[in-house]
Amino acid sequence: MRRRDFIKGVVGSAIAWPIPALAQSPVAVVGFLNSASPDGFGERITAFKHGLQQTGYIADQNVKIEYRWAEGHFSIVCP
Repeated sequence: MRRRDFIKGVVGSAIAWPIPALAQSPVAVVGFLNSASPDGFGERITAFKHGLQQTGYIADQNVKIEYRWAEGHFSIVCP
């Protein structure tokens, strides 16, 4: 009897596992790369987000924006 309960548990968890994965909608990831620092780029970032919104992408809803700033350290980018 314990063997049957074990098999039911394994099969049940295997069937239920993909359901939450299917319920999530995919989120696009966009990278924003710049060699400067983020200071002074507020207007450009706002314009970037506005342009994405015009094409149907809304930040933190269906698109994730990842920012990377070199802050003038070009040795990191170009060895």
